[in-house]
Amino acid sequence: MAIDHASPLALKSRGDTGGAECEEAAENQRWPPWLQPLLATSFFVQCRVHADAHKSECNMYCLDCVNGALCPLCLAHHRGHHAIQVRRSSYHDVVRASEIQRVLDIGGVQTYVINSARVVFLNERPQPRPGKGVTNTCEACERSLLDTFRFCSLGCKIVGTSGGYRPRKKQSSGGGGGKKKKRAALKDARSDSEHSCTSTSDKSSVVQSFTPSTPPAASRSHRTGSKRRKGVPHRSPFGSLIVEL
Repeated sequence: MAIDHASPLALKSRGDTGGAECEEAAENQRWPPWLQPLLATSFFVQCRVHADAHKSECNMYCLDCVNGALCPLCLAHHRGHHAIQVRRSSYHDVVRASEIQRVLDIGGVQTYVINSARVVFLNERPQPRPGKGVTNTCEACERSLLDTFRFCSLGCKIVGTSGGYRPRKKQSSGGGGGKKKKRAALKDARSDSEHSCTSTSDKSSVVQSFTPSTPPAASRSHRTGSKRRKGVPHRSPFGSLIVEL
């Protein structure tokens, strides 16, 4: 009879590896096999097969073949397959909610109305800072959302609902108090600087008061405005001689 001399530690490591593989397999089964390749595909590039054609921009994706982005001319080889059209909004890829929700649960993902069509973003969109008065943000990338949604895109939903994901810690009220303290300190510093400036100006005015002031120069308008008085008129010397004759 053969005896297994494997140590308990080795058995435990084997069990951990098997558990991780099972979790990864279960995670992959949660989503359709075409979703992650769809999110990693680059769209709106020129088709290599139909580069000389007028409409050769790749904005289609076949969910059955999962062979990358396709142009409208490539769809001739995918008749009867489930293909969706990818659109673009502000340099980000979107799909119509009416098309994607037929094959995927988009619950919890915020939708947007663009050109009279309700769409869903494929991947996350980084946001530098949340807006003022925001009460709800994406659980994966902290983008501002409406109160009834959890994620801003399909990619964020995959990340946020995975088993090993830990949501980011949001800033507590203490952070806001710190900001208020900094603002108060800056305000006090500004008031102190203004006070020092006013005191300096007052001192300079006091010093200048001891020096005699220069009398103002007479305005030219006063000189030119006054009329010049005429002198005594002088008669010509030959005028009297002419009268006497």
